[in-house]
Amino acid sequence: MKRRGVLNAELSGALATLGHTDLLLVVDAGFPIPRAAHRVDLAIAEDLPRLTTVLDLVADEIIVEGVVVAEDVTTHNQPLATWLGQRFPEAPLTTRTHAEMLGDLAHEAKVIVRTGAFNPWGNVGLVCGVDVPRWFDEPGVVVPDYYRDRM
Repeated sequence: MKRRGVLNAELSGALATLGHTDLLLVVDAGFPIPRAAHRVDLAIAEDLPRLTTVLDLVADEIIVEGVVVAEDVTTHNQPLATWLGQRFPEAPLTTRTHAEMLGDLAHEAKVIVRTGAFNPWGNVGLVCGVDVPRWFDEPGVVVPDYYRDRM
């Protein structure tokens, strides 16, 4: 039996497929997931599981290089915006229109994880990155300037 981390087999397997620059969406219960998307549906009931619970667990399993949310999060859902800033302090937060989150971004995502969240604009994109110190730890390997601050 797996000792810790994500125990859900489908979610654990989906996370293992992610690579650098892949997009993972963790979404609320009402998100219109495209039919062709790789959907991992964790929703059981209202707020079960909570959006932040799933984001916390997923973030412990992957390297997050960027966070993407709807513009409305920063103006209309300050608790979520604050939580994201605290949970992902090193990852730049970018915004898209709500329509882009539901449309273009949903189609770009490699995996979409549906939670039970009843949270307005509770749809968060995580851009996967690399563990810079581990990738560039060989003697003689030069760290590019854009990664230097992450060493």
